[in-house]
Amino acid sequence: MSETTPAAEAAAPHRYTAQLAADVEARWQDFWEREGTFNAPNPRGGELGGPAEVTDLPKKFIMDMFPYPSGAGLHVGHPLGYIATDVFARFHRMTGHNVLHTLGFDAFGLPAEQYAVQTGTHPRVTTEANMATMKEQLRRLGLGHDKRRSFATIDPGYYKWTQWIFLQIFNSWYDPEARKARPIDELVEQFTSGARPTPDGRPWDALTAVERADILSDYRLAYASDSPVNWCPGLGTVLANEEVTSDGRSERGNFPVFKAKLRQWMMRITAYGDRLLEDLDDLDWPEAIKLQQRNWIGRSEGARVDFPISFDGDAKITVFTTRPDTLFGATYMVLAPEHDLVEKIVPAAWPEGTHEVWTGGHATPAEAVAEYRKQAAAKSEVERQAEAKDKTGVFTGAFAVNPVSGENVPVFIADYVLMGYGTGAIMAVPAHDDRDFAFARAFELPMHCVVQPSDDRGTDPSTWDESFDSYDARIINSAGAEVSLDGLTVPEAKTKITEWLAERGIGEGTVNFRLRDWLFSRQRYWGEPFPIVYDEDGVAHALPESMLPVELPEIDDYAPRTFDPDDADTSPETPLSRNEDWVDVVLDLGDGAGPRPYRRETNTMPNWAGSCWYELRYLDPHNSDRLVDPAAEAYWMGPREGQPAGGVDLYVGGAEHAVLHLLYARFWHKVLHDLGHISSYEPFHKLYNQGMIQAYVYRDSRGFPVPAAEVEERDGKYFYAGEQVKRELGKMGKSLKNAVTPDEICAEYGADTLRLYEMAMGPLDVSRPWDTRAVVGSYRFLQRLWRNVVDEATGEVTVVDEEPDEETLRALHKAIDGVRADMAGLRFNTAIAKATELNNHVTKLSRVPRTVAEQMVLLVAPLAPHIAEELWRKLGHTESLAYADYPVADPAYVQDETVTCVVQVKGKVKARLEVPPAIADADLEQLALADEAVQAALGGAGIRKVIVRAPKLVNIVPA
Repeated sequence: MSETTPAAEAAAPHRYTAQLAADVEARWQDFWEREGTFNAPNPRGGELGGPAEVTDLPKKFIMDMFPYPSGAGLHVGHPLGYIATDVFARFHRMTGHNVLHTLGFDAFGLPAEQYAVQTGTHPRVTTEANMATMKEQLRRLGLGHDKRRSFATIDPGYYKWTQWIFLQIFNSWYDPEARKARPIDELVEQFTSGARPTPDGRPWDALTAVERADILSDYRLAYASDSPVNWCPGLGTVLANEEVTSDGRSERGNFPVFKAKLRQWMMRITAYGDRLLEDLDDLDWPEAIKLQQRNWIGRSEGARVDFPISFDGDAKITVFTTRPDTLFGATYMVLAPEHDLVEKIVPAAWPEGTHEVWTGGHATPAEAVAEYRKQAAAKSEVERQAEAKDKTGVFTGAFAVNPVSGENVPVFIADYVLMGYGTGAIMAVPAHDDRDFAFARAFELPMHCVVQPSDDRGTDPSTWDESFDSYDARIINSAGAEVSLDGLTVPEAKTKITEWLAERGIGEGTVNFRLRDWLFSRQRYWGEPFPIVYDEDGVAHALPESMLPVELPEIDDYAPRTFDPDDADTSPETPLSRNEDWVDVVLDLGDGAGPRPYRRETNTMPNWAGSCWYELRYLDPHNSDRLVDPAAEAYWMGPREGQPAGGVDLYVGGAEHAVLHLLYARFWHKVLHDLGHISSYEPFHKLYNQGMIQAYVYRDSRGFPVPAAEVEERDGKYFYAGEQVKRELGKMGKSLKNAVTPDEICAEYGADTLRLYEMAMGPLDVSRPWDTRAVVGSYRFLQRLWRNVVDEATGEVTVVDEEPDEETLRALHKAIDGVRADMAGLRFNTAIAKATELNNHVTKLSRVPRTVAEQMVLLVAPLAPHIAEELWRKLGHTESLAYADYPVADPAYVQDETVTCVVQVKGKVKARLEVPPAIADADLEQLALADEAVQAALGGAGIRKVIVRAPKLVNIVPA
């Protein structure tokens, strides 16, 4: 830091110091809030309405990913994206845009609930306290948010519409012919009229209410079903896949997690698989994120094939395969341990001649299957899919019939097959699949070669060391009584066998997705209640809109019931289920049935729900009559030139949300678009992933972190309390004892310094290490900027009303040209470098022209807004510079006065000429040939050729 002794302070009482910065920053933050400086008008009417001409302004909707209000508060890594979007938003206000930039809070979540369980404090109390702390920290950074538009997902006025959207999804089905969601009432009309037959052919009116509900559930985009879930008895709740570690334990608490079948709410996101893939092409997203989404969705084309169970003509195993051309090579089948068919096909005793290795040493198939299913339930999906592990499984005792060869093939269960992909069953072709090959070897199963190998291994798989797979090959050993594929290429065989299967009604060509329907239930208290009630028959009914929101009731015990962590044979008991007065109600749903007793849904929505649509609420946050005003949505998010899908103009956040939040939000947005509620069909047009601010972690001899602030460096080594410690680069956080809070930096240097330093650390999308010692560089930049305008001794403005010299004009306009381009491109670190160069140039002037000082202040205003506002006011302006015109470069001063031209003779440099940038080829050639050094190099020789690339190169080829 600069000198701060009493003598120095007395000599320069108006120096830019941390105290002066704090006073200036607090004053301008109060001004912006009082004046509503950053309030963005909507195109018409209402509380947020503005003048009609707003629609004539170019708009920018700039968003950060929803923050969760943690009790630990912010460290300096958290605001990186928030500062960046604020700089970008301020820049666009100054370039004539109507900018919407605000920030809300994703406030439902497990941490607050866990704290409530431990302390008995209502989660709303701790969450609101955390939000208040975070708001104060963010305010101190000078973020230019429209605070009228802020909200939290825990506000009943907000989650009323989260519940309303859920009901839109519940009351919709996906029409594959129209490729869009349609109201469920239209499907009911088709069943009622007979235009669409019921599954068993009975008239719709002849079905019971339960039967109708079950049929509609197979179509609804939100439906309840008995689904395989991650059940954690130690926490008493079902967990999402992302909440389970790779070793099959809960991320919170490290409890065992089991696979169990429980009735859960699901979202049929798989119906939108093709559109979620196709519409990625319309988005300005990083290619890495698009690739992650494509891989997560995992579209594959193939065929559905039915294998009848040999002892039961009505039972069948349906598989999806991308290689129906290898059907003759299927020698066994595998079901996921959770498959519904397993219990139905297991016989009482092992069939005669069953291999001992197939039984797992068990006396009966039922015993073997039960034991194996228990083992599989204790494993995570990551463990089950690990390629390197030994293949395990057990014979069910049942056989299926290969539909092309007529062979009986044994049916196994094995944990490498998952219910979430395809049908939860596979036909195993061990000669041509690595996993099936390893399984067949382990269980001594036959293998048939049906794809001609391209090497010299031969066609007997029993002699192979590994399987063979190729799409560029011919089919062999695939001729049956009714169909032959021999001699065909793989594509030809796939087409032929698929058509053959379809003709016989035992299969068809189909598309499959790796993407699974979205598990949407949580056995927790602190989440959005479902707007669903059940009648005495267990039929789910949607609550009418007039009954929304369904608010969380007050309860005494926030904890779900927990069980022995190792006891998989348990099921959830939710906190809400214990409040019988809330659960059991008599309601008139307005359906003509009058008041009836109902039971409320006692699960709550996952914490993803509120963040699936919050961009829409920012547009119209106080509308209690509809989700969003159509004019506001069309103005801020509607499709336009260059943005065919519409959406937010810039969305900044971490790459860790690539496939979960972003995929879920895209799904909800498309449903709302299909139903006519919004005009955009994608929520986020441009996505930008900021990097991470890292910090050094210091560990003692035990490997435990020690306080980073108390570590001393001596001769390249690091010591804590006299003991040498190891240094490594990692995340910043309280648990690693290396967190630096923005409050600390603001207190020592000011918020503008923190903003400037974080933007100068490196490219925004790259992770970078925090170095508190380097912050002083940004602090000194601001001190020099201040001194260029203000006398530190008197506080008087020192600029002069004189024209700048040409050198200064060139420095100024080059900086303006570069900074403006960098700001538009989110290259804030290089923008700061250019501004620093200009600032240093001006510092050397004996007298600073007013025009130069004003342009400099405007140039850095988005980056360091407090000091810029203060200097702008001192320069005599009475209005905030938030909407002042951003500087525009004069092209005449941007070009260099001269450029260096290299002159070569025989390919070797012989001269360098300083020439005007716009010099003509003929003039440059004449100058080059007249140069004394060039003449000497030619030595009187003639010239065969002169190549001119004005203004930077002349190449002379002697005769």
